[in-house]
Amino acid sequence: MTTVAAVDCGTNSIRLLVVRREADGALTELARETRLARLGQGVDATGEFHPDALERANRIFEEYAAIIASHGADRQRFVATSAARDVSNRAVFEANVRERMGIEVDVIPGAEEAYLSTLGVLSGVDAPTPCLVFDIGGGSTELIVVGEGAEIVSAISLDIGAVRMNERFLPGDPPADHEVAAARAYIGEQLDGAGVDFATLASAVGVAGTVTSFAAAELGLQTYVRQAVHETTLTREDITRHLTRWLTQPAFVTAEEPCMHPLRAAVIGAGGLILDEISLRVPDGTVVVSETDILDGIALGLLER
Repeated sequence: MTTVAAVDCGTNSIRLLVVRREADGALTELARETRLARLGQGVDATGEFHPDALERANRIFEEYAAIIASHGADRQRFVATSAARDVSNRAVFEANVRERMGIEVDVIPGAEEAYLSTLGVLSGVDAPTPCLVFDIGGGSTELIVVGEGAEIVSAISLDIGAVRMNERFLPGDPPADHEVAAARAYIGEQLDGAGVDFATLASAVGVAGTVTSFAAAELGLQTYVRQAVHETTLTREDITRHLTRWLTQPAFVTAEEPCMHPLRAAVIGAGGLILDEISLRVPDGTVVVSETDILDGIALGLLER
């Protein structure tokens, strides 16, 4: 038996997955945790991690270290993505992880992020190809086109994430119409320049907190149920309805909704604009939500070592 621990440290959330491969090859999930640290707070403007964000992250590192130790992981990997690629004080962040978790930080490039996301998605979703797998993060959005046999046809990482777009374009709470229009125009420009032939796609699968929040809202969940959210289909009308509400009410009102964390409430409108613009471009505007993603891909990669 082999037990592995995977940590995915993004711009908005830090997540942990502990999995054991049994003697017969079956996988047993021992722990799956998500905490919002808003690590990307102010990064787009300052180019460095804010002390408050580092402190929030440190508390999560300590909690995760205890969970990993309790399961006796044989292998572990700490992957950091967009926010950690951009900052000038990355060494402080890496030292914090090393001190609290005893793990070296692996800041991966966009290409590997795309590969791991695809590996994770395809472990839990069977979608017609060519399929667009997209990951809306806090600092960036990955677009991966998957062909037959799980072949990655193309992959690109765009600097349009929920935290980054919120801080750059949506200072109002709620944002003004002209702020929303500016954000939408910029996001659309980035998507149209990404080299993806949206018209040829057979399906689209979205991962991460923005799309899962939309799914939870559409299902009317009072408490978050991962199994219910997984493979939920969001139509163009579903996305527009929830986005309109979240863009036209203050964040503190959004934060009171079931399944909505206060730190996500502040950026869900920006993330929703990215989702909405992707939906505008994919066939019939339909998006399938996946709960298997880069975190699962990291764990599967560890198990194959």
